Amino acid sequence: MSLIFLIGLISLAVWVVLVFARSLFWLGLERDDMAVVPANRPGDLPSGPAHGHGGLEGGWPSVTAIIPARNEADGIAQVIASLGAQDYPGALNIVLVDDGSDDGTADLARHAAESSGSTAALTVLTGAELAPGWTGKLWAVRQGIAHAQEGDFPPDYLWLTDADIAYAPDTLTRLVTRAQTEKRVLVSLMAKLRCQSWAERAFIPAFIYFFQMLYPFGRVNDSGSTVAAAAGGCMLVDRQALARAGGIDSIRDALIDDCALGRRLKTQGSIWLGLSDRAVSLRAYDKVDDIRRMVIRSAYAQLNYSPALLAGTVLGMLLTYVAPVLLALFNREAAGIFGALAVGLMLASFAPIQVFYRLSPMRAVTLPLIGIVYTVWTVDSAIQHWMGRGGMWKGRAQAQHVHPVQVSQGQAVTGQQPGQNGTPTP
Repeated sequence: MSLIFLIGLISLAVWVVLVFARSLFWLGLERDDMAVVPANRPGDLPSGPAHGHGGLEGGWPSVTAIIPARNEADGIAQVIASLGAQDYPGALNIVLVDDGSDDGTADLARHAAESSGSTAALTVLTGAELAPGWTGKLWAVRQGIAHAQEGDFPPDYLWLTDADIAYAPDTLTRLVTRAQTEKRVLVSLMAKLRCQSWAERAFIPAFIYFFQMLYPFGRVNDSGSTVAAAAGGCMLVDRQALARAGGIDSIRDALIDDCALGRRLKTQGSIWLGLSDRAVSLRAYDKVDDIRRMVIRSAYAQLNYSPALLAGTVLGMLLTYVAPVLLALFNREAAGIFGALAVGLMLASFAPIQVFYRLSPMRAVTLPLIGIVYTVWTVDSAIQHWMGRGGMWKGRAQAQHVHPVQVSQGQAVTGQQPGQNGTPTP
């Protein structure tokens, strides 16, 4: 058996496993529009979360949205307006924690709330100075949760949302409905990322594809599976389950905070993660370098800051994305056939996410090149970490203070949603 033959066989085996043994992740079957939602009548759902706490008798559970915000002037008004426009029948309050913004984020949020005429009450908190051992986002979230829990009637659910995510009016109703009817302690939506610029169309669908590959949503949503994940842009959390899991304090230094929270909460009950058209990211990535900086912020963290895992990832990427193409093009023996079959599986699996983003499925042919680019960015992430600039987000280099991410069985790296959270390394 020649080395070339072996490489071809391994590459094909990798794609057979990815396509057929990872819960068909690439089909994107887990979506929020597949839930059956009752009419918006208070009597349609039991009061309080699945564990039976809180809420008015016969009414919908109370919810407080927590928004950490740091220099989000470009989109915060639209975000607040979308939260205020929720058709949720129960009580909804909004807490925005201004994390040292110098662009008027807080004032814009207040004005948006006043202009919308919403019945949802907005509270704007001025964030305290970053405490040692905390990442900036989680420190802000902690302050928001602490405020929400003041008084005799804390909310049943916490809606943890990023400051660049806007929502359709029925989003919260559907989130709570799923949490109630399916008895989930966490319901998370993978916000639909902006996909307008050339750079976004080239690299954003692949970002979601890699996330799905690393964390098959079907396994995340299976209470019998140990795979856990979440998308930090939109997470509806059972407040009491969070407290039992140790609260936000238990992940205070996690750079990849949403998946860390997903792991914590899955110890308390069932969780759900799915794609969505209702949650939309407003953050623009107009240039390739914008996406590069987002990726390198946490890619090396997902490898546990391990040079050995980095080397293994680079080798794995070459076998997965480069070797099949080269063999299919230049080898006329069995290895070439293996390569061609692997390429076929590769491209077929990448087409559905292109369609989800309303792009041509023919763009799937770019996946080998995209895989190479993401590999280069992962190496760049390691270099930034070694130079003391790891985890850079809005002026803060946070990677030096976080603990390594736990790697799930059968996975080498973890994934995240962009924005203030991590990014998947394919």
